[in-house]
Amino acid sequence: MYIFVFSSSSSLSSLCSAAIQVEITPAQGEISVGESKFFLCEVVGDVKDIDWYAPSGEKILHTRPNISVSRSDETTSILTIYHANVDNAGIYKCVAKDGDKEAQATVKVKIFQKITFQRAPSPQEFNEGDIADIVCDVVSSPPPTIIWKHKGSLIQATKDVRYKIMENGHLQIRGIKKIDEGMYVCEARVMARGEIDFRTMKVIINVLPTIRARKSEVNATADISKSALLACDADGFPEPTVTWAHNNVVLETGDKYSLNEDGSELLIKDVKKVDEGDYTCIAKNKAGRKTEEVSLNVFMIPNITYFNNKTASEFDEEVTLTCEASGDPTPTISWRFGNRVFTEGEQASWTRPDKYENADRNVVVLSHARVSSLTLKVVQFTDAGRYLCTASNSIGEDIQPVYLEIHYAPKIMGVVAVYTWEGNPANISCEVVAHPGASVTWFRDGIQLPSGNTSNVKIYSTPTNSYLEITPESQNDFGSYNCTATNMLGSESKEFILIQAEVPSSPEIQQVVPFSSTAVVEFEEPYSKGGVPIIRYKVEWRLLGKEWNSKEYNAEDGMTRITITGLKPETTYEVKMFAINGKGEGESSLASTFKTKPVQYSLTIASVTPPAIATTSMTSREPNAPKLEITAVKGGNTFKVKWIKQDDGGSPIKHYLLRYKAKHVSDWKPELRLPPASEYAMLRGLDWNTDYEIHVVAENQQGKSEPSVTFFRTAVEPTTIPDTREGGSGLGTGAIVGILVVVFFVLLVAVDVACFFLNKCGLLMCIAVTFCGKAGPGAKNKDIEEGKTAFTKDESKEPIVEVRTEEEHTPNQEGGGPTEPTETTPLTDPEPAAANTPHMVVNLNPSAAANSVSESFSTPQNNPAPNPTNGAPAKSSPKNSTASSLKADPEPGVGPLVDLSDTPRVALSSNPTPPVLDPSADRSQSRSGRAPDCSQSKELQVDGPAKDAPHAPSSDSTASAQNDGKTVKDDNTKGETEAKNATAEVKAVPNEAPQVNGNESKA
Repeated sequence: MYIFVFSSSSSLSSLCSAAIQVEITPAQGEISVGESKFFLCEVVGDVKDIDWYAPSGEKILHTRPNISVSRSDETTSILTIYHANVDNAGIYKCVAKDGDKEAQATVKVKIFQKITFQRAPSPQEFNEGDIADIVCDVVSSPPPTIIWKHKGSLIQATKDVRYKIMENGHLQIRGIKKIDEGMYVCEARVMARGEIDFRTMKVIINVLPTIRARKSEVNATADISKSALLACDADGFPEPTVTWAHNNVVLETGDKYSLNEDGSELLIKDVKKVDEGDYTCIAKNKAGRKTEEVSLNVFMIPNITYFNNKTASEFDEEVTLTCEASGDPTPTISWRFGNRVFTEGEQASWTRPDKYENADRNVVVLSHARVSSLTLKVVQFTDAGRYLCTASNSIGEDIQPVYLEIHYAPKIMGVVAVYTWEGNPANISCEVVAHPGASVTWFRDGIQLPSGNTSNVKIYSTPTNSYLEITPESQNDFGSYNCTATNMLGSESKEFILIQAEVPSSPEIQQVVPFSSTAVVEFEEPYSKGGVPIIRYKVEWRLLGKEWNSKEYNAEDGMTRITITGLKPETTYEVKMFAINGKGEGESSLASTFKTKPVQYSLTIASVTPPAIATTSMTSREPNAPKLEITAVKGGNTFKVKWIKQDDGGSPIKHYLLRYKAKHVSDWKPELRLPPASEYAMLRGLDWNTDYEIHVVAENQQGKSEPSVTFFRTAVEPTTIPDTREGGSGLGTGAIVGILVVVFFVLLVAVDVACFFLNKCGLLMCIAVTFCGKAGPGAKNKDIEEGKTAFTKDESKEPIVEVRTEEEHTPNQEGGGPTEPTETTPLTDPEPAAANTPHMVVNLNPSAAANSVSESFSTPQNNPAPNPTNGAPAKSSPKNSTASSLKADPEPGVGPLVDLSDTPRVALSSNPTPPVLDPSADRSQSRSGRAPDCSQSKELQVDGPAKDAPHAPSSDSTASAQNDGKTVKDDNTKGETEAKNATAEVKAVPNEAPQVNGNESKA
């Protein structure tokens, strides 16, 4: 760089000092490189020539490229320097001449370089981690001082070793980072002139891509029309582009491959075995390129590619079945025949956990690579059939049947001895297995059957059986019969014997376990069944010296116990048993005597006012657990849970509690409360192939029994076979619509009838009131109390919890004898006779039990003492009530039950009969005014069946019972009549506990 300074001076010739004067304006000049400037030379006096001379002394002519001289008039001349450069610096001289006269002046021209940025590009890009050289080329004269700034802060190379300002003014950053990105300022200063200038540059840091495969290995299965997804995630700056390559070939979207928008996911369609291998995920940006390998493992489901069926004859030396399969991983091949599984190295094994090996080592399985063979060393007719070749690996399995056909002579099987009796048809079964099929012939004493003199013999045949039906008419028809089967390979005969059946021998009573009201008879089966199965057992029992009571029980497998119910406490009985088969009833067993246990009481005396009156409380115990029997019902996932009532502990059973669950879960289904008269429950819609645990508990007023626990397993879900029969239902559209209309009309009628009986409203109710002049019957409460029907329905898709009754009477119950004294019945009403108690059957569904609130059933209980606000109760002396109770009980074995409470009670009757309501009350009511309308009819209700009210033996007790049993209110303003029965009412209220209300009954 150079700086040039112009200076001028003027002098006059000593000879012509007075005549000519020369002056240059400006007197000195400084020009920046590239700038232009002119100088004016003025002459005082008359001159002829004015010339300019360069610093080299050479006269400046007009031909110079960037310097020109011009004369504007006689006394001035202009020197112009265009776009000055360093070569134009120096002393320039202006000379004026006029003849011998001459004058001159000089000017010193200085040329300098101002701050100039020759190269400062923006943006400047670098890769992360590189040694960055940020370019800033600046010139000036004198050379400038360079400083750098980043984000407004001065960069001090002395404090950060990563920074260095180079001699050429560049900024060097070693190991540049992403945080070094941003705006940089290159500032140049010339202190001598106070000159300053700067340039701003953007620095961008590019980051090399990073790449990560979501899964380094991807497994796929070939030939099942499935796709495989390979994915990798890339990061960097700028955002990298992702591509995929396989076998050095870049993959693009097409029929086989599909890429998402950013290329990070590669979808391989319809995976084949050839698609297996390594795939390269490539991420690339300005900073560079990174790759990642993803392996695709393609597996193949086993496929049996070859198998052969064989035909052999019985007792051939050997036969071999072969099966070949492909797959990846290499499949293992096993053989199955029936329940037996054969694998290599085993002669014959059963499915785990049991293991069976054929004693004669007849089966040999050999496998090599993908081929397996099964060899039978000695062929037997039982080896014929379907063998399953199973090829399996970790991906799946393939099964193919291989058939072995064996030709063999007939084999006859079947039960040799058949029992029957005269007049009873019997079938002798001759089961024949043969291949090819055999013809069967029956003989008797060498004569082929049927013959002309054997009208009582018939023959029925099926492909595998021949049945000889014989109806014995005399002893001559019993004896030996011959069955002969023949085919092309041979024949076989077998003798069958028809034997006269006998009645069974007597069962042997082992012991009788008595309770207060029941007894369990434990017995052994008869040693002789007479040749035919026992179908029933007959049990007879009686009080000593009285008539025998009897009941028959259906025989079941392993049956060794029978429970007798309806017995009296502390009473001696004798019992005997009979066995019954198809021939008839066998002999009686020896009679066994037992005595029932007493009802357990505890007496508590509590002093009250007045002191002469005391309260007697009798407490019994908890009942014994019921006995459970589980029976599978047709379908496989429906089971019948039957319970047999045991000793009730001296107090009536209030209800049974049932709960169940699958064994593999911890949560129980909601507990179900079942009425005391119920005998079994149907569990429907259970899970297939699942073990279940079930608990049943009996509960009386004293508490709950120990749970009866049992387990069962549902069947394996059957395979549904679609109906392939041709044709439709045969019903046209019109017929279907007609059926729907009829069903809808029937439902409307049913709803109206239900409203009539349940809520005393609806069309039928209005008709009854209008034409009959009286309210509908209160039969709903009666039906519920008698257990006729009750339903709990879940509105979900689950089945219904159904409760229904089956009327059953026992001989001793029909006798109408006195009922068993309990904690409650002697003090109030006598317990209803067993004959009046319906046997309830409960159909339960697991989902219904889980999703609906089970319906509560209440048995008849004692009403509490009448409310004093409803009128004073009829007075009855406790002493008289006690005397009546003692007098009415004909059994000496039952101790007197004393009621010392001040609450009026109804006297105990040994023969309870329905009370007769006073008809005058009804007649007076009908005469008191007009018939009530539909709304008023709801106010006249009778809660509880009248037949359960006791009939007192005396007039006093009868009056007391009637007064306690109903209360008549006469309201002239409303005309209402309300009757309340003393017995407890039974109400089924969904989602609520049973309620007692004198005015209404809700369902």
